[in-house]
Amino acid sequence: MASGARAARSRRPVWPLPGFGPSFDTRGKGLFVWLPVSHWTVYGFTTVWVLGVLVPLVLLVLFSFLKTRGIQFIFEPTLRAYLDIFEYAGWPVILRSLRIAATVTIIELIIAFPFALWLAKGTRSDAVRLTFFTLLMVPFFLSPASRTIVWRVVLGRNGLVNSVLMSLGIIDEPVDWLLFSEPAVHFGFIGPYFPPMVWPIFLSISLIDDELLEASRDLGGHPRHTLRHIIIPLAIPGVVAGIVFTFVPMLGDTVVAHLIGGGNVLLLSSSIYDLITVMNYAAAAAMAAFVLALILILQLPLIITIRSIGGVNEIFASLRR
Repeated sequence: MASGARAARSRRPVWPLPGFGPSFDTRGKGLFVWLPVSHWTVYGFTTVWVLGVLVPLVLLVLFSFLKTRGIQFIFEPTLRAYLDIFEYAGWPVILRSLRIAATVTIIELIIAFPFALWLAKGTRSDAVRLTFFTLLMVPFFLSPASRTIVWRVVLGRNGLVNSVLMSLGIIDEPVDWLLFSEPAVHFGFIGPYFPPMVWPIFLSISLIDDELLEASRDLGGHPRHTLRHIIIPLAIPGVVAGIVFTFVPMLGDTVVAHLIGGGNVLLLSSSIYDLITVMNYAAAAAMAAFVLALILILQLPLIITIRSIGGVNEIFASLRR
């Protein structure tokens, strides 16, 4: 008995630091995540999140209701900053920003869903998946300006598109509206925001059990019916997440509108930057608070969708399975 107890104690893992250990049960998987297991870890992360994220957002909203005199805030509540939004930018800028973001999001969804479906269920080669994963990750290692400026070479008067169209005899002279216009801004947004749309959809489709698809095929279900009644409903959480991760960042993107729009396409993000430049901080805070309100509204469908499938815990449980 004593020797067995000593052997059992000798087989226990010895953590390198007291209070540290695997953050979850990893028996049989050979993976260990070393995190502090005390409550101070949770309190520490929560404190950092509150001070680094929540407090600045609350201050942003509060500043949007204050008066300003130069670069100083006067602690008198007012709605003047929100009125300045419509006087400075106006509804056309707001509606243009929402329209461009919504249009690009729809285009991304149309392209990304079949691609994610093929990547998750269509190809069985790990090498192919790894290759496309790498290609999707490459843009994140480049600066936003580097990813965007290439469109000037493609869409410019002497760019690739005009050269090809002229060589084919479709046009007689270069087309000017391909650059520094709304179509150019659409093109500029499609590339950088394609991966954020693909990843959530790919993850949702990957979690679909292959036995469901095989059962549908064995029962004589047409691929179109399988897509409609099985794949799309189960992929809805990824679709909603992809829409949020694509639509929301576009509202705050200043690089594409500046480099590809050339100042001819004024968006919300550009308006916020211009307001900061002229030191109208209250109006800039009000416009940022407006974007924040849109973000919160877009979070509601995501929360409802996640709850409908059992919550976040169910999603991570599916990943472990």
